[in-house]
Amino acid sequence: MNPKRCAACRYLRRRCPKDCVFSPYFPPNNPEKFACVHRIYGAGNVSKMLQQLPVQTRAEAVESLCFEATCRIEDPVYGCVGMISLLQTQIQKTKNLLARTQAEITVAQIKHSQNQHSEFM
Repeated sequence: MNPKRCAACRYLRRRCPKDCVFSPYFPPNNPEKFACVHRIYGAGNVSKMLQQLPVQTRAEAVESLCFEATCRIEDPVYGCVGMISLLQTQIQKTKNLLARTQAEITVAQIKHSQNQHSEFM
């Protein structure tokens, strides 16, 4: 076996051509990355997607595919949408807590200024 084969060609048990579309994005030392993407999207579909994209955007597309595939494996029903929804809920709860805390600070400041004002009279 050729140790220079990319993770995709290794996974697919094929020879890795010099112009392999997968090799820049799926290095041989990280086979899980391709395995996740292949499991969700299939090698042929990923190859077609990468070939349709400009070279300068392919790395970002691969990272996105890996993230989405990992989320889909962890949560088959909602995938990354479940994570996004959870984060949005946490943001909303934090905003509500911040608003409550700011209101409490305002009330405390008003009470403090009223106490100081009554002491001077």
